[in-house]
Formats: sequence, structure tokens, C-alpha cells
Amino acid sequence: MNDSLKKIRLAIFDVDGVLTNGQLYFGDDGQEYKAFNAKDGHGMKMLMSSGIEVAIITARSSNVVKYRMENLGITHFYQGQSDKAEAYEDLLKKLSIQPNEVAYVGDDIIDLPVMSQVGMPVAVGDAVEFVKSQAKWVLTKKGGEGAVREFCDTLLDAQNLLDTLHQSYLR
Repeated sequence: MNDSLKKIRLAIFDVDGVLTNGQLYFGDDGQEYKAFNAKDGHGMKMLMSSGIEVAIITARSSNVVKYRMENLGITHFYQGQSDKAEAYEDLLKKLSIQPNEVAYVGDDIIDLPVMSQVGMPVAVGDAVEFVKSQAKWVLTKKGGEGAVREFCDTLLDAQNLLDTLHQSYLR
């Protein structure tokens, strides 16, 4: 797995069930609420600061997700993508990246059209069983509970970038 991770230049994440625990919260006024893991967010920021592109492809559209992605500085952000493969193809062209240089972290069958095309398909620990069976790597942590950070730290470590990042916080 480490050899495959060394090639990764783009990490793509689903939102519901990956960046969140998959639960949807709605107020009486129809306002949607989501809880994001701050450690996951910092992991994505560390990827970006190390030169690894980060993208989000989600089937749902939500202002709260847009706000979170803007807050993290994620510019490759696709909402309302019932066919996630279209957004994936757009990313490959836009970034001049090959499929073997891409990791995709998902949790449900809607993620499989992209997962089946990337070099490193990854499932969160509580993903649907069929999705886990299609992944090259199943994370130990659940979606919204540190799975993204687990992925980010392992990817950075495989590319010999994690120690340098850690040291930068110890100055």
C-alpha cells in the first residue's frame, strides 16, 4: 500500500459519512446542520500545505458544507453531484493528474463509480460492507470520527512529509 500512497497527488473526499458521521440534522425551519471533525479538517490543511491537492465531491448540496470548505481553503469543491464520475473527470483534466495519482475516500455505493477508477480507493471504517470490499484500504476510524485524519497522516507519512510537519509545530 505504501508504494501506491507515495504516488498520490490528489485526495478526494465524500462529505456525508466521511467528513461527517452521516447523520443529517434539520431544524424546524428546514435549516441543515452538520458536525465536522476539526482534526479531519486540519489533516486536509496539512495535505494542501504539503502540495497534495484536496477535493470534495458530494451528491448533496448544502450551504453549511460550502461554508466549511471555504473555511478550510478547499477550492476543488463539487456539490450536487449525483454522478460523481463527471466531477472526477473534470478534476483529472483541470489538474493534469493520472488516475493512479488519486485517492478517493468514500463510505457508500454512490462513491463506487469514482473509487473504481482511482489508484487508491479508501473506505471509512463504518462504510457499507460492499464498499469496504471494493476498497484497497479500509480505515480503522469511522466517518466524522477521525477517519479523514487517519488517512491524511498515513498518506503524509508514506510520502515522508509527516515528520517535517510535526517538527514545524514544535519550534
